[in-house]
Amino acid sequence: MSPAALARTVDHTLLKPEATTADIDAAIAEAASLGAYSVCVSPSALPVEVPSGLKLTVVCGFPSGKHQPEAKAAEARIAVAQGADEIDMVIDLGAAREGRYDDVEADIRAVREAAPQPIVLKVIIESAALSDEAIVGACRAAEAAGADFVKTSTGFHPAGGASVHAVALMKQTVGDRLEVKASGGIRSLADAEAMLGAGATRLGLSATRAILDDQVAQGSY
Repeated sequence: MSPAALARTVDHTLLKPEATTADIDAAIAEAASLGAYSVCVSPSALPVEVPSGLKLTVVCGFPSGKHQPEAKAAEARIAVAQGADEIDMVIDLGAAREGRYDDVEADIRAVREAAPQPIVLKVIIESAALSDEAIVGACRAAEAAGADFVKTSTGFHPAGGASVHAVALMKQTVGDRLEVKASGGIRSLADAEAMLGAGATRLGLSATRAILDDQVAQGSY
């Protein structure tokens, strides 16, 4: 995979609570200069202008997921109205841990209805905080609710971020019907390549430049 091809798998991400308007503008400019697929920001960053060819991803119910479905739906609807191309929503982890997958599905469906296709909906299941059984159940709920992607992590949970095991399990569960986004703790070229090798088609990165520079330095393409 060439550096340009790797860059096109990346949602270049800035979700720090302390991010300023200048920080967000810089992240957008960096995403565009690196050839990333999208830039991922918080809802309060909107509205923003992004260059042609760069998608705008906005998080929803972030980072805890402990919001009423109606609140998540409203947040997604506002984000789309303000220019979001893609929505990354967080599920209610407690519902997944308790096996209440119908509730997980209803939560996701509320956001899907508020942000219908062609808006891309990615569902963050916080895989490091779930058992394998719950990962599978959450992925199945996302598929049933009409999501486009399942995503490993917010990057904010103390349990950790993406793992090769979780990505592989998620890919095994959704097959080619949905795509898998790996995010959280991917800080090296080796990490990125491992996640793509396990079945991810999109990466959530904040260290995009460092990873691409490392790829060029190593000539690993």
